[in-house]
Amino acid sequence: MEKIIILWLLLGVYSIGHTQVVTVKDKETSRPLELVSLASNNPKVFVMTNVRGQADISALKGAELIEIRLLGYQTVKMSYAAIIEAELTILLNTEDMSLDEIVVSATRWNQSRRDIPGKITAVTAKEVALLNPQTAADLLGASGEVFIQKSQQGGGSPMIRGFSTNRLLYTIDGVRMNTAIFRGGNIQNIISLDPFAIEGTEVLFGPGSVIYGSDAIGGVMSFQTLTPSFSTSDKPLVTGKVVMRHSSANNEKTGHFDIDIGWEKWAAVTSFTSSDFGDLKMGSKGPDEYLKTFYVQRIDGVDRVVANDNPKIQRPTGYAQINMMQKVRFKPNEKWDFQYGFHYSETSEYSRYDRLIEVLPNGLPRSAVWNYGPQKWMMNHLTIAHTGKSILYDRFNIRVAQQYFEESRIDRNFSGGQRFRLRNQMEQVNAYSINADFEKLKGSHKFFYGLEAIRNEVMSSASATNIQTGAAIPVSPRYPGSTWDSYSAYLNYQYRVSEKVLLQSGVRYSHYLIQADFSQHLAFFPFDFTTVEVNNNAVNGSVGVVYTPSEKWTVSANASTGFRAPNVDDIGKMFDFQAGSVIVPNSQLAAEYAYNGEINLAKVFGKVAKIDFSGFYTQLDNALVRRAFQVSGQDSMLYNGEMSQIFAIQNAAFANVYGFHAGIEVKLPAGFGIVSKFNYQLGVEEMEDGTISRSRHAAPWYGVTRLTYKADKLTMQLYLMYSGEVSYENLNEEERQKPIIYAKDEKGNPYSPGWYTFNYKVMYQFVENFSVSAGLENITDQRYRPYSSGLVAAGRNFVLSLRANF
Repeated sequence: MEKIIILWLLLGVYSIGHTQVVTVKDKETSRPLELVSLASNNPKVFVMTNVRGQADISALKGAELIEIRLLGYQTVKMSYAAIIEAELTILLNTEDMSLDEIVVSATRWNQSRRDIPGKITAVTAKEVALLNPQTAADLLGASGEVFIQKSQQGGGSPMIRGFSTNRLLYTIDGVRMNTAIFRGGNIQNIISLDPFAIEGTEVLFGPGSVIYGSDAIGGVMSFQTLTPSFSTSDKPLVTGKVVMRHSSANNEKTGHFDIDIGWEKWAAVTSFTSSDFGDLKMGSKGPDEYLKTFYVQRIDGVDRVVANDNPKIQRPTGYAQINMMQKVRFKPNEKWDFQYGFHYSETSEYSRYDRLIEVLPNGLPRSAVWNYGPQKWMMNHLTIAHTGKSILYDRFNIRVAQQYFEESRIDRNFSGGQRFRLRNQMEQVNAYSINADFEKLKGSHKFFYGLEAIRNEVMSSASATNIQTGAAIPVSPRYPGSTWDSYSAYLNYQYRVSEKVLLQSGVRYSHYLIQADFSQHLAFFPFDFTTVEVNNNAVNGSVGVVYTPSEKWTVSANASTGFRAPNVDDIGKMFDFQAGSVIVPNSQLAAEYAYNGEINLAKVFGKVAKIDFSGFYTQLDNALVRRAFQVSGQDSMLYNGEMSQIFAIQNAAFANVYGFHAGIEVKLPAGFGIVSKFNYQLGVEEMEDGTISRSRHAAPWYGVTRLTYKADKLTMQLYLMYSGEVSYENLNEEERQKPIIYAKDEKGNPYSPGWYTFNYKVMYQFVENFSVSAGLENITDQRYRPYSSGLVAAGRNFVLSLRANF
C-alpha cells in the first residue's frame, strides 16, 4: 500500500473533488448501454461507459460540446452543464442507419469513421455473440468482407484486396503481431487470438503503412481485447461471463470464462478459453474429388494406407487449444492511464491437411506424417496513456511489448529415400517493440505523429530421427540465426477546411536491418559466405480528402503507398516447397512497394436505407517472389537426398489488383431488415517467364446477404454466403500445380467451383443475465472448398452456445 501511495505522489496524482457519474440508457427499454463513447475536443477527453452504462465524466468538466455515440443509436451532442442539468442521465434513441461510428485503426486514435478517407469495417461484440464464430479467422470471415483460406483446421489465412499473408498486418491491442518469419505462403497465426476475449475488431482496407509500417499493403486487421472497467462508486464493480459452445461438424467442445473486477482507480480482467476440435466433416453435395478416401497409419512398424470408412470425415484434422489473458489497469486520475496485459495461447500438434492428401504418381501418399507442432504465442505489453495540454501534444500513448512465438514442422515421407526419417524443424521468435503515438489539435489542424522501434530475434533449429533404429540424422534448420530491426517515424496531418471538407496527408520513414548467421547450414549447403547483412530504408506516404455535404452523405478519395521490407523468411529460408525444388537464401533484396488509389462513398436515405461503395486499384512493384536461382554457378543441388532445382526470393515481378466493395442495408417494418455485402477483385502478376497470370491471392467474388429480425429479447438472421468460380483458365499458374486441392472440370483440369451456403442464427435473452445462441450452418449440406484452401469446409453444422453474464 505504501508503494502505491508513493507512486501516486511521484506522478502528481493527488486530486481533489468528487466524481460525476453519468448513466446512458436506451430510451425505449431503459436498458443500460455499454461502450458508449463520450468525447470532447476541449478539454481533450474520451471516456466510455461500462457494462452498467456508467462513466465518470469529471474530466469533461466545463466542456461546451460532448459527443455521445454508439453504433445503432443517434449521436447526441451536449455540454457538460446540460448533462448535469439532466441529472446525469442520457437517453439514446435507436438509429440503425448511421455513418457516425467511432473507429481506432486508421490513426491509432478514436475518430469518427466519416473523418477517414479510407474504408474501414468494424465487427462489434454484439455481432460476434450472434454469429458465434469458432476462431478469430472465422470472426473475420463472418464479416462478409474478408475471404478466409484454410490449409488445415488449425488455420485461417485472410485475403484482402488481392493480398494475404505477409502483405497484411495484424495488431492486437495496438501491438504489431507480424514477425520476421511471416511468409508468403498461407499462415495460421490468427488462430492464436481468442474470439471470446475480443471486444472489437476493425479492418482497415488498403495500405496502412504510414501508421503501421512494413507489411500493411492490402490492409490492417486490428483486434482489441477485453479492457478492464472501473467502478464509478466506492463499491467494486464485478462483471463477467461464462460461455459453453458446441459444433456438430467437428464435435467441438469449448468452454470460456472471464471476470472483470473494478475499483475506482484499479481494475483487472481475467480470461480463459479451452477448445477441443475433432475431425471435420464435409458436406454431402459436391465434387467427389474432395472426399477423403484414405489416411495413413503405422501398423506393426509399417506405414499402411487405411480406407476411410466415412470419406466425408477429414482425418486427421482435429486439434485442441487454450487461451489465457490477464490485464491490470491503473488510472490514478483523469490524465493518466496505465494498463498491463499478458496473453498466452497454445495449440496441440495438428496436421497440415493439404500435405496429407498429396499422392505420388504411383498412387501412394507422399507423406506419412506432416504436422505442425504446438503453436505458442505469448505477449506482455504495457500501455501508458496521458491526456494533457502541452505545446507538443494533447494526448500520447506509449506501448512497450514483448512477444514470444514458437512453431514447428514435423514431417516424414510415406515412401522414397526419407521414409524412415522423422524431421522436426522448430522456429522461435522473440519480438520486442516500442511505439510512441501523439495527437495534437490546433484549431482546424490535427496532427498524429509517432516513433516506432522493433527488434525480432529469430532462433531456428532442426533434428531428425531414424524411426527404425532411433539413430539421429543431421538436418538443416529452416532459418539462420537472425535479427530483424526496424526504426520508424511518421506524421499524419488533418486539416478541416470547412464543416464539409477535410484533407489528410501523411508520410513515414523506416530504416530496417537484417543480420543472419548461416554457420549451422554450411554442412548442408555449398555457400561461399557465412553471414548476410541487409541495411536499407523505405519512405511512403498518403493523401486523401473527405467531403461530407450532410450527416447522411460522405464521399472520400485516397491515394497511398505501402511497403513490405524483406524479412528473415525472404532472405534466409531453406526448404523444399515441392518435390524436386528447394528455396535458398538471397541477401540482395529491397522493399516492395504498393501504389494505391481508391474512392469511397456512403449515403443514408432517410431512416430506411444505407448504401456504401469502395473502388480501388493497387499496383505492386519490385514484388518479392520466388524465382529460379543459382548457387556457385549451379542451378540444382542435392537437398534431402534428392537433386533439386534451386529457387530464391527476388525483387523480380509486378502485380496489379483492382476491384470494388458494395454494400446495402435496408430497414423493413416490424423489426426486419436486409444487409448485403459484395466484393469483387481481379489481379494479375508477372510470372518467371515474363507471362502474366491471375494473382494467387486475389479471391474470386464473394459476399453475404442477411435477412435480419430484432425484437426485445430475440435476434435472428437467415443469411446466404457465396463465392464465385475460378476456372482453369483463370487459375494462377502456381495453383495449377496443386490439382489435389481442386475439383476437375469437364476437361480434367483443376478449377475452383463457386459455392453458396444457407445459414440460420438465433439468439434469445431468456433473462437479463442468460442467453442462448444457436444456429444451423450450411443447411443444404454443400460440399465446397473455398478458393486456394486445402481443407474442405464444414457440411451441415449445428452450433449451440450458452452464455451467462454476471
